[in-house]
Amino acid sequence: MVNTKNFTERLEKIMKYYDLSAASFADKIEVGRSSISHLLSGRNKPSLDFVMKIVKSFPEVELYWLLNGKGTFPSSHQKPGKSNPLTIPEDLNPGLSSEKNDRPEKTDKIQPGASKDIQRIVIFYKDGTFDAFEN
Repeated sequence: MVNTKNFTERLEKIMKYYDLSAASFADKIEVGRSSISHLLSGRNKPSLDFVMKIVKSFPEVELYWLLNGKGTFPSSHQKPGKSNPLTIPEDLNPGLSSEKNDRPEKTDKIQPGASKDIQRIVIFYKDGTFDAFEN
């Protein structure tokens, strides 16, 4: 069973992290503003639908942390706006470094006027999870 008082504290932490008022938070997760008010006041307990909307809308919120307070917040995902989520550190992909390296150059360069379509981009996170985006 979820401890409503502790859940409310975690909910307030999420709103503070994203710099959102209760009203803007409700709008973001597409629930009525009174739902947030009733939760924060302790009148209501969170529904599963409410919890899942938070996790879906905010990738930094881990479900287990939200429900039980165990785990981390924010998770290993970056806060939106802090950095480009597709930026790959140079130590993970030395081919993107501006410095010359000893790797042979790739030979299948795109010819002028030709184009290639991106089929899929996969981002791997340090915690072992990944996101895949398909065209």
